[in-house]
Amino acid sequence: MYALADYDIPTDLRYSSEDEWIREEEDRIDIGITDYAQEQLGDIVFVELPEVGAVLLKGDPFGVIESVKAVSDLFAPVSGTVVAVNEELEDHPELVNADCYQNGWLIAVEDAKTDDLDDLLSADAYLQYIEDRTE
Repeated sequence: MYALADYDIPTDLRYSSEDEWIREEEDRIDIGITDYAQEQLGDIVFVELPEVGAVLLKGDPFGVIESVKAVSDLFAPVSGTVVAVNEELEDHPELVNADCYQNGWLIAVEDAKTDDLDDLLSADAYLQYIEDRTE
């Protein structure tokens, strides 16, 4: 069992209750899974992501991540149009384990709704959410 201090939860990101993070960039929003999520999954062996141009609706599945332990759906933390997919993950899904916040990002979207962003958790709120789930 890990202590919450063992997880890297950057304060400059926002988080969903499905363990995805978002980073607001100038013209897009990058999305990935959290350190907590990748740790719970274990060694990631496959990632299935949507095509560029796909329209995502907040809360809907947008892909699948498979580890040696489990297969899990990925859920859109915001609505928007996919403008980039991390193609490195096709051959190197383990990047999600190694560096989930940088090289292991999943997709980028544009045209996210401000209301969707307002519903996301701060780092402190996400840590509390993890703690509440693991008790």
